[in-house]
Amino acid sequence: MTIDRARQARELFRTRGSGVLSSHSTKLPGYPYGSVLPHVTDHAGRPVILISHLAEHTHNLEADARASFLVAELGGDVQASARATLLGNAQRVAEPAALEQRYLRFYPEHARYLEIGGFAFWTLEPLQVRFIEGFGSLHWILAEDYLARAEEIAQSEASVLEHMNADHLDALLAYCEHRFGFRPQRAQMIGFDCDGFHLRADAQVLRFTLPEPVATVSEARTALIALAQQSRSRS
Repeated sequence: MTIDRARQARELFRTRGSGVLSSHSTKLPGYPYGSVLPHVTDHAGRPVILISHLAEHTHNLEADARASFLVAELGGDVQASARATLLGNAQRVAEPAALEQRYLRFYPEHARYLEIGGFAFWTLEPLQVRFIEGFGSLHWILAEDYLARAEEIAQSEASVLEHMNADHLDALLAYCEHRFGFRPQRAQMIGFDCDGFHLRADAQVLRFTLPEPVATVSEARTALIALAQQSRSRS
């Protein structure tokens, strides 16, 4: 069976809620500057961050766009855990409306930053991704292999969320019980992409990976129905 390393790396970026952004320091030229930031991914799998115009990273990226973003599984033996580093060129998002809506569904408390002003969305356009699955499994992944082709899903995400949250609450609750072993009092789908979806279940944000990527709304519907049937049959 062929293992899709690109999708594994992309899923790691989608699953982790924060990562380490490293940029080139303007204060100490020649030295890397890294810090932890919350992020979401766009539909292709690029990390998206929200940073202030006063932030050290912003000054660094405006002077030198070359940067990297690291995500990793936490806990246990770090060297045996999966991690991925995306190396590429940072750029400010020119038309942030769609990404802003997506980002704020994950971090609604960050709306106050946008109200204050001076904050902007940035993303990294990848050149390559270094994916380390664990001991002895190390891979370089080209950008064209890493990035998902998900134009229809991106355009349809809002309607998928509206439909699932309005008409299929029981399915969302069943998903949680089936995949994570608990039934929350409240569940809301906050993100859907070609690889899976996120639910806010009570106070937690949970990631659900689909067995195979989907490219169309019809494929998404089929995958969600199949998961609902599995969840109910095993509950």
